[in-house]
Amino acid sequence: MAKIQYGVEDPGFKPKDLLVPAHVVGRGALEGVASVGRGGYLAVGAVRALRKVDIWGPLFVPQLWAVGVASIPIALFILMFTGIVMAIQASYTFTGTVPLYFVGALTAKTIILELGPVLAGLALAGRVGASVAAELGSMRVSEQIDALEALAYDPVAYLVVPRVLAGMIMFPVVTSFAMVVGIMASWGTSLAMLDLTTPEFVKGLRLFFDPYDVQFALIKATSFGITVTGVGCFYGFNTRGGAEGVGIATTRAVVVSSMIILVLDAFWAAALL
Repeated sequence: MAKIQYGVEDPGFKPKDLLVPAHVVGRGALEGVASVGRGGYLAVGAVRALRKVDIWGPLFVPQLWAVGVASIPIALFILMFTGIVMAIQASYTFTGTVPLYFVGALTAKTIILELGPVLAGLALAGRVGASVAAELGSMRVSEQIDALEALAYDPVAYLVVPRVLAGMIMFPVVTSFAMVVGIMASWGTSLAMLDLTTPEFVKGLRLFFDPYDVQFALIKATSFGITVTGVGCFYGFNTRGGAEGVGIATTRAVVVSSMIILVLDAFWAAALL
């Protein structure tokens, strides 16, 4: 029988109530599997579309600018202040324990191996990933992509390939500039605030420097570029529901690409170091 509690009839527990969470979990799992399938289909289509240079070729250079050159300021800004903070924190930690020229060693090693590629990748995920998802999502809901398909014009070659190739090429370039600026900002902070001379900073910089670290950073940046542009294209292509759907697709593109960047960072650390 139903119980009366606080003046409200309590219907009691019903076995079918367990079906609601199970239904939600099952639907989420099915949507996840379907998304993996759609992503794989889009990736295979992009690889096949590489041979259609006449379609994606004219759009490649403009995408290099949109994805890479236009993203340089935000990446430089983030890494500049990262370098400043690292120099200050390192000097505070090292004072009285190890020579201060280790500031250069710590800064270079940390920025090149970890903070440079990851912070630049996350910054560009917010800028490039959102831009790509919003642009393609708007084209989807306004039926421009459907029109390309109706005209037998490959939308993957036209929209996806130039963006992914631009991300693959320009993310390492942007990351390289950002790492240099981060190290230079640390050097300038060391001179201005830490009573550290340039020869001492360079001594620390060269102490543990390994050219392989730069190669490792560029490999990570390349994978991040493919991830950000690819995820943005995926969610843009699969946008539904008008303006609200474009907003949802944009948000998901940024969140998912940021999560994948962190997972890839852990993977590359385990695989290459």
